[in-house]
Amino acid sequence: MHKIMIIEDDPSTREELTLLLENEGHQVLAVTDFTDVAGQLRDFGPHLALLDLGLPGKDGFTLCMEIRRGSDVPVIFLTSRDSAMDELQALNLGGDDYITKPYHIPVLLARINTVLRRARQEPDRLEAKGLTVSLSRGIASAGGAAVELTRNELRILAHLMQRPGEIVSRADLIDALWDDHIYIDDNTLSVNMTRLRGKLEGLKLPDYIRTRRGLGYQV
Repeated sequence: MHKIMIIEDDPSTREELTLLLENEGHQVLAVTDFTDVAGQLRDFGPHLALLDLGLPGKDGFTLCMEIRRGSDVPVIFLTSRDSAMDELQALNLGGDDYITKPYHIPVLLARINTVLRRARQEPDRLEAKGLTVSLSRGIASAGGAAVELTRNELRILAHLMQRPGEIVSRADLIDALWDDHIYIDDNTLSVNMTRLRGKLEGLKLPDYIRTRRGLGYQV
């Protein structure tokens, strides 16, 4: 059984999702008070959050940023907004998937299970070549010093650390991080890589991620 949090302001959609997920054996918290969603998420400790974009008060983008400041819980955006720019922003803010309404129930359940399975398989702590990363806290540490990582920086670093000594191509990183080339361009990866290297330099690991010209990256 998983704990799933529904952040949806439409009562009929909220009730439908609650019934659907409870019938699948999950424990569900459906938010009805939107004044402190991040606090409710922290108290409930879900394995997954379903997040709408159009919400009273703060929108889904803002809430996702608040959630990411204190939690690495998987987030699936579930919204009627089908703009490619909305989808891009949602994924860049740390969303794990983006599903548009109206959804097909079997497809929705399959994608929820995929995100839950992927989260369950990931270890919480990675260590390689003098660097330690806490995936749940988004913290990289070395030599007694620590830095906070953004969601994308964490994903890049974790993917490289899980394959130490192996050359990982840029295309492979994009596939692993964002699942579909439509969502991310090459420049976005470069920006995130530059910021990540700056933080590693602050840990006195300036050459931790090496560029293998024409091939990719290696730790």
